[in-house]
Amino acid sequence: MKVHLQVNGSPTGASASAAEIVETGADGLFTFEGQHDVFFPLLIAARETNLDLMTNVAIAAPRSPLHMAHAAYDLQVYSGGRFRLGLGSQIKVHIEKRYGSTWHRPAARMAETIAAIKAIFAAWEGQSPLNFRGEFFTHTLMAPNFNPGPNPFGPPPVLMGALGPIMTRTAGEVADGLLVMPFNSARHFADRTVPAINEGLRRSQRSANDFQVIAQAMVAVGSNEGDLAAAVNGVASLIAFYGSTPAYLPVLEVEGWAEVQPELNALSKQGRFAEMRALITDDMVARIGIVGTPEQCAQQIAERFGDHVDEVCCYFPYYTPIHSDLAGLIDALHRRPAWR
Repeated sequence: MKVHLQVNGSPTGASASAAEIVETGADGLFTFEGQHDVFFPLLIAARETNLDLMTNVAIAAPRSPLHMAHAAYDLQVYSGGRFRLGLGSQIKVHIEKRYGSTWHRPAARMAETIAAIKAIFAAWEGQSPLNFRGEFFTHTLMAPNFNPGPNPFGPPPVLMGALGPIMTRTAGEVADGLLVMPFNSARHFADRTVPAINEGLRRSQRSANDFQVIAQAMVAVGSNEGDLAAAVNGVASLIAFYGSTPAYLPVLEVEGWAEVQPELNALSKQGRFAEMRALITDDMVARIGIVGTPEQCAQQIAERFGDHVDEVCCYFPYYTPIHSDLAGLIDALHRRPAWR
């Protein structure tokens, strides 16, 4: 199976980071929209590597579908067809208070964003005139001097990140694939994510063969006690951060930990991050994260996602695995048979 790692988003660090990812044997790299722009580092990586490239994710709500279409189309050309556009909705407080944008009917807006991007791609490919009229967006003007023309590698796939059932179902209806939220568990994935995917595919009259599911996992990997302890602490800290968000309550709820979410939320508002970490038990790390030696982690990823995926994005929050452990994990995952 394919393995993707996160590249350093800094424009001064992306080149060295991409080279390091190549050395691990990974198949691709992705950017996360955090401290830096989500598209720029992929230009650097496209020039300096032959790896698959993906935004994971670009936040859709504050951006125009046309802006995203241009960025995706250009990266697809520049990379020689190695790019996938991963989009996400984010949560209300970030959209309104960090991005200064508006939050309204997020699943419907995501669906229309993807439809608009695909309509723009179709116009550029010469398949149909641009005449998109929706609830949130209108795109009806595409004069020849604004039209880049057909992409020699075809339009890039448009993927969608999701956690809840409505957003996941929406991905199954309109996107080319799903980026499974890394704050997840085997039970939540099986009981809530997979049924929502299937319902979305049913509504769009597509089969699983028409839709790609990419797993994402918070991985604590280490071959010795000290390295593993540092890794577990990093994953636990990210679980505490995610768990403080009300929108992510369903994962805790399905595992029987709903009562910890209000505590995490209250502590986060006070900046008491060490106390948040203390609420995350080893059992929570084991069920939401992936923990163990390289071989054990590969086995857990296989068991969690079963035959639904053949690609995984691995996160190593707040710590950096030693090279031999990281390479060993990637090798162990590569040796897993294709699941689809």
